[in-house]
Amino acid sequence: MTKFGLRDSVLILTLIPTVIIGLLLGGYFTINRYIELDEILYQQGVTIIEPLAIAVEQPLLKRDKALLTRLVSHTHNKHSPAIQSIAIFDENNELVIFSKYQSEFKEIVKSNVNSMDGIQVHNSDHYLTFSTAIINHSRQDTIWNHNSYQASLGNVVIMLNKQQAIIGQQRALLVSGVVILIALVLASVLAFRLTRMFIQPLNKLVLATDKLIEGKVDTGLDKKMFGEFELLRTGLNTISETMVVQRDEMQKHIDQATSDYRETLEQYETQNIQLSIAKKDAQDANRVKSDFLAKMSHELRTPLNGVIGFTRQLYKTPLNKHQKDYLDTIELSANSLLTIISDILDFSKLEAGAMELESMQFQLRDNINEVMTLLAPSAHEKQLELSIFIHPQVPDNLTGDPTRFKQILINLISNAVKFTEKGSIKVDVGYRLLDEERASILVSVTDTGVGIPMDKQDALFTPFGQADSSITRKFGGTGLGLIITKHIVEAMNGRITLNSAPGNGTCFTFNAVFRTPSNSITSDLPTQSLINKRILYLEPHEHTHQATLSLLHEWQTRVTACIDEESFLNEINKDFSYDICIIGHTATIDDMQQLKSYVKAVRPVTDYLYIMLNTVSHNMREAFVGSGADACLSKPLNHRKLCEVLAAPYRLDHPVHNIEQGTEKLLPLKVLVVDDNDANLKLICTLLEEQIELIDTAHNGSQAYSLSKSHKYDLIFMDIQMPIMDGITACKLIRESSLNEDTPIIAVTAHALAGEKEQLLKDGFKGYLTKPIDEDMLKQIISDHSPQSPINRERSKAATVDSEPPFESARLDWQLALQRAGGKEELALEMLNMLLLSVPETLRLLNEAIEKEDCEHVLSIVHKFHGACCYTGVPKLKSLAETLEISLKSDCDLNYIEPELFELIDELNNLLSDAGMVEPQR
Repeated sequence: MTKFGLRDSVLILTLIPTVIIGLLLGGYFTINRYIELDEILYQQGVTIIEPLAIAVEQPLLKRDKALLTRLVSHTHNKHSPAIQSIAIFDENNELVIFSKYQSEFKEIVKSNVNSMDGIQVHNSDHYLTFSTAIINHSRQDTIWNHNSYQASLGNVVIMLNKQQAIIGQQRALLVSGVVILIALVLASVLAFRLTRMFIQPLNKLVLATDKLIEGKVDTGLDKKMFGEFELLRTGLNTISETMVVQRDEMQKHIDQATSDYRETLEQYETQNIQLSIAKKDAQDANRVKSDFLAKMSHELRTPLNGVIGFTRQLYKTPLNKHQKDYLDTIELSANSLLTIISDILDFSKLEAGAMELESMQFQLRDNINEVMTLLAPSAHEKQLELSIFIHPQVPDNLTGDPTRFKQILINLISNAVKFTEKGSIKVDVGYRLLDEERASILVSVTDTGVGIPMDKQDALFTPFGQADSSITRKFGGTGLGLIITKHIVEAMNGRITLNSAPGNGTCFTFNAVFRTPSNSITSDLPTQSLINKRILYLEPHEHTHQATLSLLHEWQTRVTACIDEESFLNEINKDFSYDICIIGHTATIDDMQQLKSYVKAVRPVTDYLYIMLNTVSHNMREAFVGSGADACLSKPLNHRKLCEVLAAPYRLDHPVHNIEQGTEKLLPLKVLVVDDNDANLKLICTLLEEQIELIDTAHNGSQAYSLSKSHKYDLIFMDIQMPIMDGITACKLIRESSLNEDTPIIAVTAHALAGEKEQLLKDGFKGYLTKPIDEDMLKQIISDHSPQSPINRERSKAATVDSEPPFESARLDWQLALQRAGGKEELALEMLNMLLLSVPETLRLLNEAIEKEDCEHVLSIVHKFHGACCYTGVPKLKSLAETLEISLKSDCDLNYIEPELFELIDELNNLLSDAGMVEPQR
């Protein structure tokens, strides 16, 4: 859009209306003048021809040509130069007389023959011709005859020259043009004078405004102006004066502010120093927090290492039913405690932003199956149907962090099991291909549990948040699982959502982005053996039914699927046989007879029969196998196990057909184990005795260094936190000067903070073993770092052994002591005697430290005693020692823990009294 200045606007608004009005008026008057001249010429012609027609009537009757000539000449001369020519014609249209001959006469006369219509006008470019009939008015007849009376004697033709009219019209046009031109000139002069009147004061005002913008107070507007410009001039001058006043005031404020700033500068410097000190204190506190977490991790995982490790050892010993139940409870409790510790440490990593995701290739379905196998027993105990459906198109080979992905599934599915009393838990897995290198895995976990109100759902994703304050008391848990899950999902570039209502269950949905590797792991499932096999399949639960059916179709089998008993029995009664029959059902006592009837009915029409139950009970599965089934599988569906079981009869390379019996043998290795905790040391040695031949032990880094200078070892297991010399220092010394400079040294620690693994590797360790020690993990460490590989062994079953406790005491759990000792009575007695012999010394040192109020010494005594309690079957003493150790580490104040200290001293005296070592105190 074009913008005009004031000058252009004034010129346009002045000249354009003038031109338009001038053209309109000039055109109007010119046209009127044209019409007026034409009418004058016409009236002149009529005025001449009518009298002439009457005057020539008598001379024409008398044939008086001289008179006619005189009349014509007189008329022509009188009206010259308007008349171009006059001509008179008789009744036969013969030319009688004319003043000036014109060739157009005959044409005009011919066109007006016998015309009695009055005056006829013919218009041409240069002439206007009038013609009229000469009427005979003097004829008299005896009989009145109108036609005779109106008889024509001839015609009179007058040709008028239009030259004068045309000249008049042109003159009028010229006058109009001149008038318009004069008006334009006058308008232009007025417009320029008007713009000059406006532009000059405006330019001054604009210049004054620019000066004000630049900060100059002298506007230069001293002379008065006319009209509204005077108001503008006055306003600008007022603004200038106001600016001067404000500038002075602002300068005063600036001076005052500068003075205030100088006065407070020292205060700011003091505050900066205080902030620096506070920052340093915060960094120190954060470092203390990290150290506290590291030590807490070590101290918490150390007893757990003994609990879980000796529990697994006790599984290998003869156990009666009650002992096995106790052992299951111990292992479950220890694993629960380990889970809580892991949640707290994971949350600490999240707060510090130190959680990093690994990137490794893994198989999705096997990864999910591990989670389902782990959580299936807790679901089966509550008679819940736990099922999983993985869409066939979901890629199995992915690259990402499988451990964190399993952690997400474990948190969500375990919550679903925890809050569902009856019904089912469904896990669905789909995907969306983002591009050639990335795939988004979509997982939903749906349960039929209690549901969550809308106003409580947001609290689930906050630290320590739960939907109801009574949940912790009823179901347990720390409230950290979902917030950790949310952070892990977001770290995997995904998002987690919740859909729930009270009484309608809950559905958690999340997606995680993984990379698709270029080189995929080839599937080793024996699906070729199942192609075109005829399978009869019964599964009442719809979700499990669809999941299994999808797999069977994927393996190219011919499936006859039944959803209820009626259709299943109808298929059995048909004259048709099947290669395989699969029956899925719930594992309840009430349904056993019905399920056995199915087995009996279908057995004659199928070659192989398999049952899928939601139970891990070995006895129940054996019962169905004894009733006619070939095998009994546990739900939820494990695609690998199912495929191998179904294909086993059709392949020669199946393990069932190629079982090699071998004798167990120890590996010819020499190992050094270093740990300051006797219980941990004994546990690791017990685990290693089943795998290797020679084991040496040391209680601190100094002893380990001395042994390494005189003995060559194949492998060294080194604890990190030890008295006299810690594990890191010992590792560096062994690496620098000993016989074991190239020997793999494995760090054994309970620490789980970010970056510790990498730091240990930098310090010279070859591997990392986290407490509690897992037997399979230990085997894998030996396999990775020794020339010999450990032999896989199955857990043996032995006869149940009963053992009486050495003395009766409410503080001694002898069965627990036996479990901690791997079922070995001699080892349990030895560990208990070690504890009892240390109690008097512990009491003496503890009393002395309390009298001296030496908090650090008390902590050291309690820490050592706590480690001794972990494997001797004294749960109450262990609990007291653990509570005291945690309290002392968090706040070393003896007054705060005085009740617990006195209770520990009393319990120690009572234990000695029960053992008959001292008299009971009164």
